[in-house]
Amino acid sequence: MSERQNKHPEVLKRLKRANGHLNSVTKMMEENRPCLEIAQQLHAVIGALENARVVFIEEHINNCLQNSLNDPESAQQVLKDFKTLTKYLK
Repeated sequence: MSERQNKHPEVLKRLKRANGHLNSVTKMMEENRPCLEIAQQLHAVIGALENARVVFIEEHINNCLQNSLNDPESAQQVLKDFKTLTKYLK
């Protein structure tokens, strides 16, 4: 497992869950399952991805950016990264 994955186990778990839901949607569509069932499963995919995104951003703010603040020389880059990150909060 890579170092990056070790830093975000909760995100990885949520992405795997989303992948499972997405695989289910693909299989359901191939099987011509009812639209309502497919829509429900798509909703689950979107929810799982949204949860992964929120957890990832929270972890990034709490860990990556916070740790970077200990280095005064990187303060401008941390601020720039945070400003860029805010566009993903919507």
